[in-house]
Amino acid sequence: VDFSGCPGDGPGARQPNWVTCPWPSEFSKVLEWQWEKRVIPYWTRHAKFAKERGVRIAIEMHPGFVVYSPETLIKLREAVGPAIGANLDPSHLFWQGIDPVRAVAYLGKAVYYVHAKDTRIDPANTAVTGVLDTKHYGDLAGRSWVFRTVGWGHDRKFWTDFVSALRTAGYDHVMSIEHEDALMSPMEGFTKAVEFLRPIIISEKPSDMWWA
Repeated sequence: VDFSGCPGDGPGARQPNWVTCPWPSEFSKVLEWQWEKRVIPYWTRHAKFAKERGVRIAIEMHPGFVVYSPETLIKLREAVGPAIGANLDPSHLFWQGIDPVRAVAYLGKAVYYVHAKDTRIDPANTAVTGVLDTKHYGDLAGRSWVFRTVGWGHDRKFWTDFVSALRTAGYDHVMSIEHEDALMSPMEGFTKAVEFLRPIIISEKPSDMWWA
């Protein structure tokens, strides 16, 4: 499991530059340079290295990096080959407005690994500040969204649909519980996540899909 990385705005850059819109036109030129001169050459080498050793790399789609969505994940995969797939963490998709269930269908066999983590979006704060929120994760009252234990951000129907989508796509592997819920201790969050997910996963089909 890895991140894609994010280059800067040119050869001499020392910090990343995450481009989120096409205008002014300089932004589009930066994005083109990043992909053509840095991202694709870098991952072409590493995908070849991984393929030769029978290793698959699951890129977590995370804002702040060049691969942050299903579309950008497939863009990288098509450029460098199937050694690259997705680590699908729905928590980072929720607040971008991406439906993780639709994302699974879009990615299909490119889903290599899955994180079980939830996000609660605060509608009142989001209505004022939007979702691009740079306040500290500890500012639970002020943020537009916060990470939550599975089931404390989205209901059982979502998670049932999500697991069903994974089955439909042929995924029968780990759902790795990732705890970043500031309102619960790690043990409390993990225990509640297991209790919440167990009947959903087992009801789908007894199999090798468990949690780590």
